[in-house]
Amino acid sequence: MAAAPAVPAHRYTQAEITRVLEPLLTHDPARAALLRRIHASAGVETRNLVMELDRYASLASFQEANDLFIRAGTDLAERATRDALDAAGIRPDEVDFVLFTSVTGVAAPSIDAQLAARLGMRSDVKRLPSFGLGCVAGAAGLARVHDYLIGHPHDVALLVSVELCSLTVQRDDDSTANIVASGLFGDGAAAVVAVGDAYASRHALAGPDVVETRSSLYPQTEDVIGWDIGGSGFRIVLSAGVPEVIGRHFAADVHTVLGAHGLTVADVDVWLAHPGGPKVLQAFAAALDLADAAFEPSWRALAASGNQSSAAVLGMLADTMRSPAPGANGLLFALGPGVSAELVLLRWAPDAGVAA
Repeated sequence: MAAAPAVPAHRYTQAEITRVLEPLLTHDPARAALLRRIHASAGVETRNLVMELDRYASLASFQEANDLFIRAGTDLAERATRDALDAAGIRPDEVDFVLFTSVTGVAAPSIDAQLAARLGMRSDVKRLPSFGLGCVAGAAGLARVHDYLIGHPHDVALLVSVELCSLTVQRDDDSTANIVASGLFGDGAAAVVAVGDAYASRHALAGPDVVETRSSLYPQTEDVIGWDIGGSGFRIVLSAGVPEVIGRHFAADVHTVLGAHGLTVADVDVWLAHPGGPKVLQAFAAALDLADAAFEPSWRALAASGNQSSAAVLGMLADTMRSPAPGANGLLFALGPGVSAELVLLRWAPDAGVAA
């Protein structure tokens, strides 16, 4: 397995972003004060944005934002994919299956089709673009690629995520959900290359095996996370109930995944939790009776880049691809609209890793 992130060139401190976005979202002094407090407590120090910060004031329409999503998103997808393929030593024309995911823009033909043409993939490459999974899609995409490779052990599969979250922030909307989103989400892309067992037996790749996956759709949580989509684009739905959902459901899923392989929480060496924000990470830790420090890679990613939606856990995977000791166990997971959860149990093989 090989993975690579890609981020836009424009990088700003949280304070710079707050200063520019405040007058775009509200003219109410009380709401402006709330915005400053929420931004300051988001756990974010810097973020990469797809546009120069001063250009967001002139972004006039959903069409303009979505056109930029397609142009810039395809460029970022190309960078991440080239880097991941290079790291794996695999040519674009060897790719058999592409799963593309995003929840911050729409395109038909989808970005993966444009990417295939740019990179010179075969005309018979199988493609599956996905929309609507949100932040969970990085983990879910990795799981679905694994499912595909179980049935196609000779194949090479590619997962690509592009999330340009800054293009979805709503002007003149000082709702708490929009304020939180404006202080939390960043822009980025990531790609993961994985191969089936038969391919791996001939061409071993460094990195972890996917050992097990689990999907969960939690009942009566449809209004907790999502989008209201209208003329102005994507208006975020983000309730304060996410930590409660985690506390009610998440530990059971973790214990089920680990227990199927004779493991406990104590046996996990690497935790790759989606950096959904401080309250989300604290809720994950509390549910598993872990110290917040157990999720240090997630806190570090949140501080450096914000929440990049589905691309976040894949970028974290790229950062930790070679660092764990052989035989180490890892658990990668995320939540998304539904509320849905996806968990991926990883193991760095004793023989230095064979992709799965």
